[in-house]
Amino acid sequence: MKNTVSNWGAIARLLHWTLGLLIVGMIGYGYWMNHWAARPDRFFHRSIHADIGYLIILLTGLRLIWRAISPTPALPEGTSRLERGLSHLNHTLLYLWTLIVAFLGWAHSGAHKPDYSSFFGLFRVPQFTSEDRALAGAYEDRHIQMAYVLLALIVIHVLAALWHHFIKRDRVLMRMVTGE
Repeated sequence: MKNTVSNWGAIARLLHWTLGLLIVGMIGYGYWMNHWAARPDRFFHRSIHADIGYLIILLTGLRLIWRAISPTPALPEGTSRLERGLSHLNHTLLYLWTLIVAFLGWAHSGAHKPDYSSFFGLFRVPQFTSEDRALAGAYEDRHIQMAYVLLALIVIHVLAALWHHFIKRDRVLMRMVTGE
């Protein structure tokens, strides 16, 4: 379940892949929502997008807590200082940008009328911004722009994992896939 000094545990892997799929799915869903003509069900789709965004904030918080209490496996011996630095930078930016994108979406929700505060119809998510049409548009624009930055960071992350697997032929990718 827990990480070791050489491998990712089941909880870290579950959070990693769940967040990865949710985030990539949300970027695709957001693109789809914003590049089709306005439809009567637009509010429904934006509400679902917001609900999953709230879930991403929660899971990212859990992932960061888990990283803080469970050891991070070391990179393989022979990993250069530059590679270690780039790895650390990319992971830090992935967490930061995930939260930036999600919080900009949450800010948009509160500023939009009607807001997207109903969490799958179960309860109301508190909003930290007030209704303001101009700000809602600005938050939405920044949310979309930052999502593209997040997508670029994800592409870099995936390419680095593939580089480790196919070029360096070390266990970096497999540790996150199988835990071994």
